[in-house]
Formats: sequence, structure tokens, C-alpha cells
Amino acid sequence: MFIQTEATPNPATLKFLPGRVVLEEGTADFRDAEAARSASPLAGRLFDVPGVTGVFFGYDFVTVSKDGADWQHLKPAILGTIMEHFMAGQPVMAANETGMPAPEGDEFYDTADEEIVATIKELLETRVRPAVAQDGGDITFRGYEKGTVFLNMRGACAGCPSSTATLKHGIQNLLHHFIPEVQHVEQVEIG
Repeated sequence: MFIQTEATPNPATLKFLPGRVVLEEGTADFRDAEAARSASPLAGRLFDVPGVTGVFFGYDFVTVSKDGADWQHLKPAILGTIMEHFMAGQPVMAANETGMPAPEGDEFYDTADEEIVATIKELLETRVRPAVAQDGGDITFRGYEKGTVFLNMRGACAGCPSSTATLKHGIQNLLHHFIPEVQHVEQVEIG
């Protein structure tokens, strides 16, 4: 089994491509070892590697975030963990767990803005999310209010130094181009 790695715009996150499907549907984002161990055997094992602070699963990739540790020391342990897991034929998620679809709950917007929100979601789905997935992350719609779009960034995008530039210069400009009512884009965290 050959696992490719790709750098992401976030220097604290590396993308691992095992050459097979990781999650059939949705994504899974783990920011602490306890949640990871109960939901995913693979994420739990990755958190056992000293220095790992986050694990994110996409369709065909795993992104791993680290603390101050050096990738030179972490990368072999992470590669070995992913390879052993897949070679043993173990499931990525626990039996009662599945990948989470892009969170739809807790969205907020005025019903008068439904047409604008539908266009925002379509642009995010067709133009933004595929590009963000290439960088090992995901981005989801959270709300729209008075010309401001609220988005949640996950995976490699969460905590990325260039995420503000991505939001302000990339996504905000794209949305404003197609939807002149969109004036600002802000990042929000989901608990």
C-alpha cells in the first residue's frame, strides 16, 4: 500500500491520500482524542501518535493536524498507523458511527433571503467545497444576515493562517460576483 502526502496551506496540517475511499459520505472532524476513540478506530489510533491534535476524514483523504512537533518525526508514525489500519481491513468509523454530512442544523437567515441563501449554498457546493477539499478541509454554510455570510471551516482549514485570506479574498469575492447582496464573509465556530 502506497500512501501519498500533500502539504496544505496550513503548516500544522498534512493531507494523507491512502489511494482508497476513506468515507463514502460526509466528513468526520475530530479535535480531541476522547471523541475520536469512541467514534473511529482509525482516528483513535492517530491520536495515540504523540503530537497529533486533530484528525479529519474526507472522501479519499485523511488530514492530520499537529502541535509544535516536527513533521519529520510525526509523518512516519502517521503513515504507519494509516497503513496498518487499512491493511488489517478495519473500519474507519465505529459500527454505530458514520461520516457526518455537511452540518445543516442551526442555520440562520431570514426567510425573505431564501433565494439568496439557495444560491450561496449552490456556489459553496459546486465551486468552493471541491477546492477546499483539495487542501484537506471542508467549509459549510452556517447563516446569512444583512449581507454577511457566516461559514464554518473544518479539517486543514480550521486554524489555517491563510483561512482569513481564503474567506476574504477568495470566497467573499466569488460570492459577491454572483450575488451582489453579499458584502462580507465571516468564519464561525460550531461547538
